[in-house]
Amino acid sequence: MSIATLILGESGTGKTASLRNLDPSRTLLIQAIRKPLPFKAKGWKPFNKVARTGNMLVTDNSVQIERAMKAFTSPVVVIDDWQYILANEFMKRSDEKGFEKFTEIGRHAWDVMRAAAAGPAERRVYVLAHTQSDEFGRTKIKTIGKLLDEKITVEGMVTICLRTQVDNARGDDEKYLFSTHNSGLDTVKSPMGMFDEQLIPNDLAAVDRAICAYYGIEDNAMAEAA
Repeated sequence: MSIATLILGESGTGKTASLRNLDPSRTLLIQAIRKPLPFKAKGWKPFNKVARTGNMLVTDNSVQIERAMKAFTSPVVVIDDWQYILANEFMKRSDEKGFEKFTEIGRHAWDVMRAAAAGPAERRVYVLAHTQSDEFGRTKIKTIGKLLDEKITVEGMVTICLRTQVDNARGDDEKYLFSTHNSGLDTVKSPMGMFDEQLIPNDLAAVDRAICAYYGIEDNAMAEAA
């Protein structure tokens, strides 16, 4: 099974920017909403269906996302932003009455998370998503409401869940961070001994190296198999 990791945080706190040091030649980026990358995007190219080139695929369709993860051999996959897979479908179906659509939307979101963990053992899938907080200050992944939350607990489908933190007391190059340990009021978690520090730089390439080292993954295994 692939290793799926959640990266949670509010807009502007460094989720997408954390891709900046990933090798684009070894990464598939699936964008639920087309948007420019917040860093110099050398090597990141839109996918061309005819030429079969590029590493950036724009789709919010759960079936297409599942197919892409099966078709591409990239050892690293990033889905950005997961909650728009739900929100976009909800808005497209806003004229529908009844509650069945919530069940279907939840199923599609669950399908994506399940597919993220169902690929080759050497693959790492990073699912980026926004957060929401309740009246008690508890923070979790953002969905489209209680009807969906009653059906699936997304964080329960992964072993690693990191959350963005911004420390404005640090310099601009150091203030964007990932929290690696649970605060008691969020859903952050990581395997024992994977990360020694409570806060680490928001660098997915460094996170990926830590995951590979922890689980003994040879990063070139998928490339050789392909």
